[in-house]
Amino acid sequence: MQNSIQLQPRELIQQLNLLRSEMLSLEATSLAESAGVHPDHRASAANLIHYLALRRHDIRQLQSQLAALGLSSLGRTEPHVIGALHAVINALRRLDGSNEAGAALPDGAPEMGEGAALLENNAEALLGPSPTGRNVRIMVTMPQEAATDYDLVRDLVLHGMDCMRINCAHDGPDAWSGMIRNLRRAEKETGRACKIAMDLAGPKLRTGSVEPGPAVLKYRPKRDDFGRVISPARIWLTPGSQPEHAPAHADAYIPLPAEWLARLKPGDRVRFRDARGASRSLTISGVDGNSRWAQSSRTTYVVPGLVLELQTRANRRIAKALRRTRVGAIPPKAQTLRLNVGDTLVLTRSLEPGRPAKYDKKKQLISPARIGVTLPEFFDCMRVGDPISLDDGKIGAIVRTVTPEKVSVEITHARPTGEKLGAEKGINVPESELCLSSLTKDDLEALKFVVKHADIVSYSFVRKEADVLGLQSRLAELGGENLGIILKIETREAFDQLPRLLLAAMRSRAVGVMIARGDLAIECGYQRLAEVQEEILWLSEAAHMPVIWATQVLESLAKTGVPSRSEITDAAMGERAECVMLNKGPYIVTAVRTLDDILHRMQSHQEKKRSMLRKLQVASAFHAGA
Repeated sequence: MQNSIQLQPRELIQQLNLLRSEMLSLEATSLAESAGVHPDHRASAANLIHYLALRRHDIRQLQSQLAALGLSSLGRTEPHVIGALHAVINALRRLDGSNEAGAALPDGAPEMGEGAALLENNAEALLGPSPTGRNVRIMVTMPQEAATDYDLVRDLVLHGMDCMRINCAHDGPDAWSGMIRNLRRAEKETGRACKIAMDLAGPKLRTGSVEPGPAVLKYRPKRDDFGRVISPARIWLTPGSQPEHAPAHADAYIPLPAEWLARLKPGDRVRFRDARGASRSLTISGVDGNSRWAQSSRTTYVVPGLVLELQTRANRRIAKALRRTRVGAIPPKAQTLRLNVGDTLVLTRSLEPGRPAKYDKKKQLISPARIGVTLPEFFDCMRVGDPISLDDGKIGAIVRTVTPEKVSVEITHARPTGEKLGAEKGINVPESELCLSSLTKDDLEALKFVVKHADIVSYSFVRKEADVLGLQSRLAELGGENLGIILKIETREAFDQLPRLLLAAMRSRAVGVMIARGDLAIECGYQRLAEVQEEILWLSEAAHMPVIWATQVLESLAKTGVPSRSEITDAAMGERAECVMLNKGPYIVTAVRTLDDILHRMQSHQEKKRSMLRKLQVASAFHAGA
């Protein structure tokens, strides 16, 4: 197939017939192994296998040969592989002047155009009918506020949300129920239907806790470039026994005895020596409930037990002991581990709080930094030389030693100034096969709620065929056989096993795939993400399985209210999928409205891989001016 000489139609027919025979042979063996595929997916399963047979070969030279004859180059075969092959073979026969009857299309194989209809039917079964004016649905992750803020949920539905996503890793049944109640009410009020998808958290590898830092708080005023105070620091003084939340921004919260606070009036001054022994003062500027506002124009460090003394003319007759008080308990500062390239980090099975590296007076290392890992199975699967990513890929490392209780890694990737590693940060091990179930105890408990209240369950960190079969079995036990299933592809193993995952999922009627690009980028490498997500789109379309385009879509817009140029382009790529997912943020309603507009506009330009050649205004303007 790599011959650069232009082949004759008969020679091209022979090559295509060989491909066709291989497709049918692979179908016969693979479908026999995939017994149990839902009747509605039989044609789709066969089409996926045909596509896999085709993509086992490099057919670029064959494509060039076909294109030179003005024929389809098989670049859009995903939804109807053998149907497209037959159409090209028949066209070649006509070019060759052959009257020989071609082979019949195999029973059930989708003809040209039928694959797209199967995909749309499957998308509707999982995600509901496409909304008026666009084919791509919008899924939105719920913030905690959605449990109590009905207006937020109504606005999301009104502006284009087609599927509510509830993450079972956060909140709990009470909050989930509140979100669902608000959605049902919003559906009635707006007349728009909206599906509910609930994510199982899955066995996410994370760092353990870190021992707390010192119990000290710092505040400082704002200064200009010349060091002059622009505005003083605002301090919230509140009863330590019953602290009150500041109604506005405060640079620091200081807990104090309620009886002493009650004596403070606007204009009073409080003097003390801070944690460094520096003489400092606070001026009381306001009263709010049992708390007081104070101001300071000096940088100050405050620790528990620090002695404060009230100094006013009115209080000079009060005994000195009554004018004095002590600062109450201050939460210790959250501590992180500072890591540089070349450092050693010890990951421990024990979940004792982690601690930073220790050095002697000569800055010689005494003991390296260490931190726990949340899943003990991690230590049974690691091997020397395995790569590890920490905190969403900010830190890269290589395993140097492995024991049953700890794994020592060398930091190989960090910023020149180093990186901070904190508690509960994600760990990715792209080349290690973790020996753990994709369904945790918490997932199994959450599944009881999901079956009763949701339309779809999203399966996090699914890795292999047995994981899918295990979820389907559990759903059957709970009476949730008809629940939709979304496979979240977020590990390298899941990507490598994608064809088997798709075939296993086809045992259920309503199924789909989510391209979870965050973890997937870390697992496969950012430089490969574009290639990987394309392959997932191709394989899913060949399986006629709907795809959810997820992770960081319009994230800047949702969080800050201002989109970046690149994320607008990324959102437009969502037209390649059947659904686009947005994450939560203060401006999520604006993000939904913007995405709805982008998808409306892109629908007339793009459908999957095919460009739609609608009339262009720029072309009309050029013609008018010619």
